Amino acid sequence: MDTSTRLHGELDTWRRLGSPKPPEAVTLDALYQQRLYRLLSRDVPLARATLPKLPSIGAFARDVVVAHRELVAITPPLRLRAIRVGPAAPPGELLRFYREGERRFGVPWNVLAAVNFVESAFGKLRSASAAGAQGPMQFMRSSWRAYGLGGNVHDPHDAILGAANYLRAAGAKRDLGRALHAYNPSRSYVDAVLRYAREIKAAPENFYDFYSWQVYVKTRSGSARLTGPGIH
Repeated sequence: MDTSTRLHGELDTWRRLGSPKPPEAVTLDALYQQRLYRLLSRDVPLARATLPKLPSIGAFARDVVVAHRELVAITPPLRLRAIRVGPAAPPGELLRFYREGERRFGVPWNVLAAVNFVESAFGKLRSASAAGAQGPMQFMRSSWRAYGLGGNVHDPHDAILGAANYLRAAGAKRDLGRALHAYNPSRSYVDAVLRYAREIKAAPENFYDFYSWQVYVKTRSGSARLTGPGIH
């Protein structure tokens, strides 16, 4: 609770300053928060005992814990040597890209942000998926040829607009859940994206919070953190 309260104040300060990278205080507290939620996601009895005691952040905490648990369950392990990471585009740029996608294709900006977060941690995860999907929105080659608008699958602007184009074609204006299921045919995936999207829409600082989280990947020997303090 103290971590979330302190972090929200730090996020507000960062947003006002408009700097492209999270300040050190945000990075450290966001990592601490992320570790807590990962623990609750792994330990179902602990989560059941803890979440009711967090009324002021209960909805956010519940969505994050459940979404993470769902995604871990459907994510295949990766070979650590094959994983590449890099910096995300600045948050202000990403927000402009999401808004452009919403204007052009009618897909809610917060849903595009949630897909970007789930697929690649906002572009920090640079490797292809286990299935061969590429770029910050994780497109298969055939889908990119059809919906990528002639852009570069690795460019965040082009990838976000391509995803908005794909989701519109899949019927996002009529049934957002069905369109997301076309993007990734898993009910758990759809539910996780919608949970993150709900929290991003609920409060602007939540986008900056998720943006500040580090990249963890699932490997055959367990989870591994690849970015953030102490990683060289």
